[in-house]
Amino acid sequence: MKKITLLLLLSISNIIIAQKEMITDKGIINFEASVPLFEEVKASNETAQCVLNIKTGEIYSLSLIKDFHVKIAIMEDHFNEYYLESDHYPKATFKGRILGFNWNIIGTSPKEFKMKGKLEIHGKSKEITTIVFLRKVEDGLEIISNFDINIKDFNIEVPKVLSMKVAETVNVKTEFFVK
Repeated sequence: MKKITLLLLLSISNIIIAQKEMITDKGIINFEASVPLFEEVKASNETAQCVLNIKTGEIYSLSLIKDFHVKIAIMEDHFNEYYLESDHYPKATFKGRILGFNWNIIGTSPKEFKMKGKLEIHGKSKEITTIVFLRKVEDGLEIISNFDINIKDFNIEVPKVLSMKVAETVNVKTEFFVK
């Protein structure tokens, strides 16, 4: 009986450890598509979600398009209605893996890893590879990345009259603190 109980407890603990995930719903995603000499084109979302499996390095993030905010209201309306069509495509997602992820080699100084996965925006998916920096903080993990995307890869069209004011390459910065 003791052996059965011990085996059962070990099995349960392995299942719990194997499914160890760290999450947040307060991630920050910033993007900038500004062009020199014109009004800045920036947006920020501070309610992005992220889940990291610390056993496998698999990572998933989700952000609602309507949660991106721009400092000029009319720009935000155009962003939602005309460019990203947030009523039809309400979310952006990333599903991938942090290559070589190992909890034991991450310390309090940022450590660089490569991250690969599929980014989906505006109903279109694209494989991306980028650098991600990880560091342990208080009771969690900080995950920071910075990469560029081309709006044409996601079928995002900028009206001809505004094409000089909005960059085709958008810089995306993400910052997650998962616990």
